[in-house]
Amino acid sequence: MTPLRVGLTGGIGSGKSTVSTMLAECGAAIVDTDLIARQLSAPGGAAIDALRAAFGVDVIDASGALDRARMRAIAFADSDARRRLEAILHPMIGRESERQAGASAAPVIVFDVPLLVESGRWAHRVDRVWVVDCSEATQIERVVARSGWTEAAVRAVLAQQATRAARRASADAVIFNEALSLSELARQVRLLWDESIALVR
Repeated sequence: MTPLRVGLTGGIGSGKSTVSTMLAECGAAIVDTDLIARQLSAPGGAAIDALRAAFGVDVIDASGALDRARMRAIAFADSDARRRLEAILHPMIGRESERQAGASAAPVIVFDVPLLVESGRWAHRVDRVWVVDCSEATQIERVVARSGWTEAAVRAVLAQQATRAARRASADAVIFNEALSLSELARQVRLLWDESIALVR
């Protein structure tokens, strides 16, 4: 049986991580590209030497890991720096993602990719794209509540991400996570899961 490859994405604060957890509970294999990126940039991670060479010792913290806050600030302020960062991390993330996918026997493999639309590459690697969506106001409210960021900081991140319209235009399915209880959200996820399983049987 060839597994169905699903790309899951959504803007910051959309609830994508919650949906990913629910899909795992349904039986999907989750390939979390953000987790892979964190592992690559952890102390001793495979990307650390290249990151130090490209950006200097100032982006490496006392533990030997990438200083993510400092790197995020640099990448937001300088599009060339962002491209250099992506040139280091994205090929490594792609290889590890495929390794994890190849090791799985699950009927559905979900690639959790925050910047799936922005990358321009992932849409060709998956069979379906699912987008978790909500209003921008709800995104801001959720991120401020969970992280303590200012509204301005959240808006700065949103400005770097694809628009809601662009994400929805790329989607084979949209999970509209606005004013839903967890049980209502889980019901939407289960419906998509059941449709997906039917495709691979």
